Amino acid sequence: MRYAIIAAGEGSRLASEGIEQPKPLVEIGGECLIDRLIRIFLDNDAEEIVVICNDHTSQVARHLVQLQRDGLRGRPVPLRFVVKSTPSSMHSFFEISKFLTEGPFVLTTVDTIFREDEFADFVETFIRRGGDGWMGVTDFIDDERPLYVQTDAAMNITGFLDECQHCRYISAGIYALQPSAIYTLNNCIARSESRMRNFQRALVAEGRHLKAWAFSKVLDIDHAADIRKAEEYIKN
Repeated sequence: MRYAIIAAGEGSRLASEGIEQPKPLVEIGGECLIDRLIRIFLDNDAEEIVVICNDHTSQVARHLVQLQRDGLRGRPVPLRFVVKSTPSSMHSFFEISKFLTEGPFVLTTVDTIFREDEFADFVETFIRRGGDGWMGVTDFIDDERPLYVQTDAAMNITGFLDECQHCRYISAGIYALQPSAIYTLNNCIARSESRMRNFQRALVAEGRHLKAWAFSKVLDIDHAADIRKAEEYIKN
């Protein structure tokens, strides 16, 4: 399985609240965000891990070079990374998509905090059941601008909505996809669209069969207070 991490955001909200480290290097439980994801991906049979980081903060690129050279705590890391600033997360995905065309892959943003056992079940379900894609969702809503996920009784995804009074779930920022999804991504870029939520909507509009997989709780690290919440979550 290939895995990919979008780590190209600037973390401006964290910086404005006094967090000096670039977001990928913010530590949760003594482990920086990007290392935590890489470790979890290695635990789930990663044959390659593809990362994009921005070119504004050289610390992240240097950290990735070190991981390529020395591994992660003695474990070799099959790492490929791109250093480039992009206008949106969807554009970041586009920049690394050429490395994700040979088989199914799992993509996530760098600041997702989830239970590791649930993630392993998510990956195993995607491998076993297939389909065009499985989207991680959660009914824990602690997001300033959540993307609501509309589903039917069988957890088939029927829409991605900015507002929805009757939707139980929101997007968790964790995507398991087949390479055919990159065709949809290319169409979005050709239409000058941006934001991952528009890519997700395009998948539905193009008739791709997407299933929702419910995580109990997923946290994003956007504010300094989120670091404390994440610390408490993984501790428990």
